[in-house]
Amino acid sequence: MTLRDMALEKMRAAIIAGHFQSGDRLVERPLCDQLGVSRSVVRETIRYLEAEGLVEILPNKGPIVAKLDWENAQQIYEIRMLLETSAAQKCAELAKDGDKKKLGKALGQLKSAYSSGETNDLFEATTLFYQCIFEISGQNVAWEVVQRLNGRISRLRAMTLGTRDRHEAGYKRMEKIYSAIDSNDADAAAAAIKVHLTEAANIAKTLLTAELSKSEK
Repeated sequence: MTLRDMALEKMRAAIIAGHFQSGDRLVERPLCDQLGVSRSVVRETIRYLEAEGLVEILPNKGPIVAKLDWENAQQIYEIRMLLETSAAQKCAELAKDGDKKKLGKALGQLKSAYSSGETNDLFEATTLFYQCIFEISGQNVAWEVVQRLNGRISRLRAMTLGTRDRHEAGYKRMEKIYSAIDSNDADAAAAAIKVHLTEAANIAKTLLTAELSKSEK
């Protein structure tokens, strides 16, 4: 792993975890000291994060952590709803025994991640679970779109999982998605995805709306 890769991983994780808040300025010199890299590496890292939608470059101000508001979050959930519902349906229709075994293994890793409470492990296991669904469904282009949104998806996921109800319900929702695919029930798979994402979107809306109201006071 290169210095840039390590810096990118650390910066991305810090933004997703909320160590850098929406609107925070990203100043080169402190970042160089914190990451132990040169200014050129920091600049390159910021460019990558900008492409992922985690950083914005403002005129006369420079890079800041991209603001996370309900208007943008809603669009992300709508895109996910379309792509993930379609992938889950197709996956349920096409899944063979070997595919189900692979997805079941990914679900097992996800269960362990939920039990451990390690944020990075949970994000990696969740991404792997969805990746299996998209690969089995054969929807590779759709998965590329999801990957481009992954930074912002993870940021929203970190926020919603911070609520106790969502953390406890999250794995159960994934189990239902898996169960539907394991039964080759396309309608049930689509319904499970819709319930899962609707629940997450409602929590995100409540949190982001409350945050906006607080900032306006």
